Amino acid sequence: MDLYTISFYMFAVLLLGSAIVVVFSRNIVRAAFALMITLLSIAAFYVLMMADFVGIVQLLLYVGGILVLILFGVMLTNRQISVDIREGAIQTIPAVIVTSTIGGILAGAIWSTAWPMREAARSVAATAPVIGEMFLTTYLLPFEVASVLLLVALVGAALIARRERKS
Repeated sequence: MDLYTISFYMFAVLLLGSAIVVVFSRNIVRAAFALMITLLSIAAFYVLMMADFVGIVQLLLYVGGILVLILFGVMLTNRQISVDIREGAIQTIPAVIVTSTIGGILAGAIWSTAWPMREAARSVAATAPVIGEMFLTTYLLPFEVASVLLLVALVGAALIARRERKS
């Protein structure tokens, strides 16, 4: 086995293990940190597939932004007392049936599909410079419109958050 295959299996085991911890953990802080490992593993898969730009975006947006927001929300609201979470067979049995059905359909689709195989590229150029050049030449106007729209949304959210309530 080469280094690529070893790293693929290592990240696959890390991804599956941390995803299982996210789903079955009773401690929400532990689940949030396991989600961070899951998202980092997904970013590693993007890098292994030679999609470096998508991997960096995954790292910056999901791990750096959204997960930090989730962790702050969890840590600031962790002092809730007497939250009643019901568990029992009445919720578990339908969930297992639906999950098994969807999993069976997905497994059947995966096994019955003829996946095309091709040789790996010998030399792969980085995708980030090409995407950056396209953002600043071909797609400059949509990029700037999206930037202004996001800026307006950010300013609007700040104004709504700071607005004093009149009682």
